[in-house]
Amino acid sequence: MSVIFLLLSYLLGAIPFGLLVGKLAGIDVREQGSRNIGATNVSRLLGKKFGIITLLCDVAKGYLPMLAASMLLPETAVKEYIVPLCGLMAVIGHMFPIYLKFKGGKGVATGLGVFLFLSPLAILLSLGVFVAAVYFSGFVSVGSLLSSAAMPIWIWLFQGSGVTIMTATAVATLIWLKHHENIGRLVKGEEKSWKKK
Repeated sequence: MSVIFLLLSYLLGAIPFGLLVGKLAGIDVREQGSRNIGATNVSRLLGKKFGIITLLCDVAKGYLPMLAASMLLPETAVKEYIVPLCGLMAVIGHMFPIYLKFKGGKGVATGLGVFLFLSPLAILLSLGVFVAAVYFSGFVSVGSLLSSAAMPIWIWLFQGSGVTIMTATAVATLIWLKHHENIGRLVKGEEKSWKKK
């Protein structure tokens, strides 16, 4: 039963909502802008409305598998581990989707869904970090990196369980790894600023 939940979490996370939204609007987001299937690129190419739709769908991919597992799995010793693992599998699905030959997004929005389930209060603090980082730097990638890195710290401060802290750390690590190109561009001063249309 637990394995089925993990597999379904991955398959749900792998659904490329950004690509689907772009196709409905008549473009392939993988061929324009940053060529990423995430909400930021969709917003740049199609406007905020489509970006928000993509964002909400990608957030739901991280949140709903954990909610379903918490409600439907029997109360066993492993449930404490399976529920957060469902979130982690959804993030992995978004980053490495089987439907797109394992070439997916960077996992920020789907990770947000996972973090939202793990600790809504920590989300508020990281949201503040994100907004401040983007405002002062002009780079969405900086906000994503700093806010995701802060999540395990907030959860630890709020005395989250070891499993919760480890899950948040794993998700944040994956997000940083998927942003390696952005980090390289930031170091070289070549990253595109959100403020420059």
